Amino acid sequence: MFKPKTQFLTSVLVGTGLMLAATSAQAETLRLLTWGGYAPEKVVEMFKAETGIDVEVTNSNNEEMISKLRATGGAGFDLAQPSQDRITSAQAEYDIYKPINLSKIDASQIIPSMLEGAKKNTMLNGKVYGIPHVWGTSLLAVNMNKAPGVKDYLDLCEPKYAGKVSYRMKRPTLLAFAFSMGMDPFAAYDDKAKYQDILDKVQAKLIECKSNVKAYWSGGDALANLLRSQEVIAAMAWDGTTWKVTGEMPEVKAVAPTSGALAWADTFALPKKTKAEDAAYKWINFVMQPKIAAMITEAAGNFTAAKDGDKYVTEAKRKVYQDTFSAAAIDNIKWYPPVPAGLEDMEGKVMDRVQAAQ
Repeated sequence: MFKPKTQFLTSVLVGTGLMLAATSAQAETLRLLTWGGYAPEKVVEMFKAETGIDVEVTNSNNEEMISKLRATGGAGFDLAQPSQDRITSAQAEYDIYKPINLSKIDASQIIPSMLEGAKKNTMLNGKVYGIPHVWGTSLLAVNMNKAPGVKDYLDLCEPKYAGKVSYRMKRPTLLAFAFSMGMDPFAAYDDKAKYQDILDKVQAKLIECKSNVKAYWSGGDALANLLRSQEVIAAMAWDGTTWKVTGEMPEVKAVAPTSGALAWADTFALPKKTKAEDAAYKWINFVMQPKIAAMITEAAGNFTAAKDGDKYVTEAKRKVYQDTFSAAAIDNIKWYPPVPAGLEDMEGKVMDRVQAAQ
């Protein structure tokens, strides 16, 4: 049956409107590839209430993120959260990310030294691929009643603490001792001969220090038990583990070493074929607001790079954080850069020799 012209035009406009609405609805979903606790349900609800954008959360880890994005050439997700030392190597090999448009980031919400560290460690061919989000450190756990003089990693080797200290036999310990001995292992990453020289010096120190070590801890629970029993009175430790013990034993404090805490950071990175780039930037700027950042800290257990995010966490968590990290200690953090091929094999041989030494 023939439709009048006005009816035909109305049908066309309605049909076009439906198609546009469907397209808009599809674009208003942010597919987030992240870690557990980084996108709490309440935060997702608040984001949708403010922007109208749904967030589809897929929890993952570094290896899975690379695998998923590699399999699709950077498709399937709109925003990912790899650790900052796992971005450039994956990008160079698989081309799965696109550069960050820094003009779309509200940098005023981010701790400057953390932003600069992430930009440096995620830069490839002059382009930045990551913005910092959640972070954590290796530092010192110190029983202040029994070892108040421990201020840096080398202090763990003082004779008066014989048989009373602990650290892991893992690469962070090698790096920490190098910094404490006045060397910069990260600056030597691209010079294997220089890096081996640093490792040789650290190896000698760790062998010399063996008599001080009660045990090489392998997990946070094991370390916490050593601190609780006071079998260990000072250790290289994770901040979260130490703060947990502090809640039970106030005399055990997390201490930022004078040579700098070692830190990891999980970032925001854009998959190469993101379909909701504007939504991704909106999410980044939303969750870096101090009050929202505090909600993520409570859910994930670690702090974020948001300025003043510590002001809105629970009083107990805020106190241990502020007692541990002054502004100067934050700026002195040593952020893990990408590890060049071959270095971990070199480090493994050093750790084997230290453990075998009498």
